Amino acid sequence: MAEKLIFPKHAYRTHGGVHAPHNKNTAQKESVVMTDVKSVTIPMSMHIGAPCKPTVKIGDTVKIGDIIGDSEAFVSAPIHASISGTVKKIDKITMPDSSKVDAITIESDGEMAVSESVKAPEVENLDDLLKAVRQSGLVGLGGAGFPAHVKLNIPKGKTVDTLIINVAECEPYITSDHREVIENSWDIMAGVYAVKDILDIHRVIIGIENNKPDAIKILREIADNEVDKYDEVRVLPLKASYPQGAEKILIKACTNREVPIGGLPADAGCIVMNVGSISFLSRYLKTGMPLVTKRITVDGTAINNPQNVIAPIGTPIKDIIEFCGGYKGEPKKLLMGGPMMGNSLADDSMPVIKQTNAIIAFAEKEAKLQTPSACIRCGRCVSACPMKLMPQSLSNAVDRKDFEALSKLNILNCMECGCCSFSCPAKRHIVQNLRLGKQLYNNYKKEQAQKEAKE
Repeated sequence: MAEKLIFPKHAYRTHGGVHAPHNKNTAQKESVVMTDVKSVTIPMSMHIGAPCKPTVKIGDTVKIGDIIGDSEAFVSAPIHASISGTVKKIDKITMPDSSKVDAITIESDGEMAVSESVKAPEVENLDDLLKAVRQSGLVGLGGAGFPAHVKLNIPKGKTVDTLIINVAECEPYITSDHREVIENSWDIMAGVYAVKDILDIHRVIIGIENNKPDAIKILREIADNEVDKYDEVRVLPLKASYPQGAEKILIKACTNREVPIGGLPADAGCIVMNVGSISFLSRYLKTGMPLVTKRITVDGTAINNPQNVIAPIGTPIKDIIEFCGGYKGEPKKLLMGGPMMGNSLADDSMPVIKQTNAIIAFAEKEAKLQTPSACIRCGRCVSACPMKLMPQSLSNAVDRKDFEALSKLNILNCMECGCCSFSCPAKRHIVQNLRLGKQLYNNYKKEQAQKEAKE
């Protein structure tokens, strides 16, 4: 018997999590557009899946919206020029995860001319929508960068009845999604209806943490508008707790369903889209302008003028920080993303990519690492883990390279949220060890598969 769809009056209870300080310093600051960009360096891998190959060569002139990288792989997304100008260099750069990828450097001609190819797509059915979403270059803007056309292509045999819009934004400091709601609320509703109508979804839940009352008010106003004549879009305030915005946690909080280990949201009958993604999609369907800019929260104790900046993808981080008044002295820690799950950067030469939602720079006091001590077996990491794992046992198994134990303890179900390390009174670097453990375990499984293939 099919589950009867209901709209919960209150969020369902989820396991674990921590109360990280919010530090939403830029929530009430209007986003500022950065236009005077001298050059951009655009990596050919800004998504999960196959990297793109350059479709331009050194010396070519490009305009905003021109495709400069693409792949024939299904799990991939094209990459577009974010400024107009001349291709000056195609070279390898090191990404925050230490991988090396091709990157195209474009020197601006100062004109910011838009390509003639930028035209609103004609979308009448699901195939049209999937084609348009792929052409837009849209990937998940709030996390790992999963290509949106893949997410919206529901696998055969799966039934999706719920669309969840993620406005939780639980990471400290980050307010880019908050500003998206304040500044582009009607784009959100237009995007919601474009997806729900074509995918024939009749329950849309906008999940947002209750520490954003102004955004909740705006979302409720647009959800209660006569446009939603069947009352199929509702706003659900969520407890302000980290990592409330994680996909699996959000599904549990909004629907009381659980994604199986190794499964996808579709296995729980859901599609989850970041609010920035759904808002961008509505604009793309109206204008045809692909994903070429990104709103980024720039904050931290080492930043002179924290604010949200809308910048072309590929803009060097150092240029964005200069746009925000530069540093207050030399920063001791630079992060791409939030302090819980962001990547630490060696310097500020790295460009902004599609998934970048924040640049955080800390002074010495906030950047100082505390010295870890021996585990006192208090169990706080277990209580805090939203995936119901045993973090310290996993960490010990990583140290031993005990792959059988890592499998039994479900190492791959770790989302690397950092709740274990945050809650640890001994200040042990648990999540860092688990991140390494996942890499070791995946390499081990590949080696085993290759051995079996040879035999």
